Amino acid sequence: MARTMKLGLFWAAAGHHIAGWRHPSAEASANENLKFIQNMVKKAESGKFDLFFLGDALDSSAVAPPSDIVRFEPLTLLTAISTVTHHIGLIATASTTYSEPFHLARIFASLDHLSSGRAGWNIVTTSAARAALNFSQDVHLAHPQRYERAKEFVEVAKGLWDSWEEDTFIRNKATGQYLDTSKVHALEHKGKYFSVQGPLNVSRSPQGYPVLIQAGSSEDGQSFAADIAEIIFTAQNNLESAIEFYKSVKEKVRLAGRDPEAVKVMPGVVPIIGKTREEALSKYQKLQDLIHIEQALRIISAILGVDVSTFPLDELLPEFPETNGLKSRAQLVLNLARTKQLTVRELALEVAGSKGHHIMIGSAEEIADRLEEWFVQGGADGFNIMPPYFPGGIDDFVDLVVPILQSRGLFRTEYEGHTLRENLGLARPVNQFLGKQHA
Repeated sequence: MARTMKLGLFWAAAGHHIAGWRHPSAEASANENLKFIQNMVKKAESGKFDLFFLGDALDSSAVAPPSDIVRFEPLTLLTAISTVTHHIGLIATASTTYSEPFHLARIFASLDHLSSGRAGWNIVTTSAARAALNFSQDVHLAHPQRYERAKEFVEVAKGLWDSWEEDTFIRNKATGQYLDTSKVHALEHKGKYFSVQGPLNVSRSPQGYPVLIQAGSSEDGQSFAADIAEIIFTAQNNLESAIEFYKSVKEKVRLAGRDPEAVKVMPGVVPIIGKTREEALSKYQKLQDLIHIEQALRIISAILGVDVSTFPLDELLPEFPETNGLKSRAQLVLNLARTKQLTVRELALEVAGSKGHHIMIGSAEEIADRLEEWFVQGGADGFNIMPPYFPGGIDDFVDLVVPILQSRGLFRTEYEGHTLRENLGLARPVNQFLGKQHA
């Protein structure tokens, strides 16, 4: 079977462009409009998208980007979305730094059951130090310790998902036997960060485990992804860096003893689509004209871990210490500034349109050409589509770009299976306790 690309819809209610909510046709109140969100996911499903992805953060403020100020808790929202969709995967971000393995393993197993096998977990370690203050902590864990904790967290979660073998529950009314106790496995984990007895109080779910996603592109993030990820989300703002990252992370997967083909690399892409390239450029400029520079400066300040508003805005970005937050994204933005010789003001305005992800501007045919180029030349297995505003951004992509990709044989015309794993071509995990006596 010919290789085909995977597509995800990366949700940002107010649009991925910082001023997207100000677009005349945008739904400005989308953050907490369940019916609207459900309709956007159904639109993506009509376009045969593989997955719908919810980012998340554990803090907020009155000056946060519009998509981030208030928003529904992701797993609760995905449960509501699961009732009106049938095929599209449902991906939630959840933190290993400010959660417990038993709690998250239970919620994700529940979502996988409720969605008939469409759940996925975007595993994050939380970059924002402010989050610590919302969880009774004064100090945010350092970057290496966050990944060390995450590795143990996922190990525990997998063990909990394997608590029950497939045929544990007999439920024989005649004999009164409800389950086969030899197929129940308590975890009895005692590690550096967690002590978890088990078993999980949710049976093994349709996919065995939810699909595991990782989005960190730092060295720690890539190593973690090589060990556990089945999808890797990444921000790459040109084809050359995308190819370099793709080769690097696939080699790390191979060295970890895993099949590189079983890990899907999906860069984020912000498509600005017009009937012609000129119209698309005009659309982009109109969005850029709506940006408030103060908000743009806050975005790159959060990414870089330093208040850039204190720097001269019309000079090049000066040197400053490394952040304990978004290391890979900070490096991407720094590289962008250095390579293009952007002033602080120019950098802020460019990043505000995409948060460092690649912006593709052009006609539907040109957007399809660029996606094909990245896919064929080894820069991606698929893409996380990041519309600049809703609903127009996703409508344009599904109605105009998807048919071109389908006509070229690059994207499916029908879903291949019933679960997210089946549609992604990923194997169902084998229960690690099979053949072992129960504990």
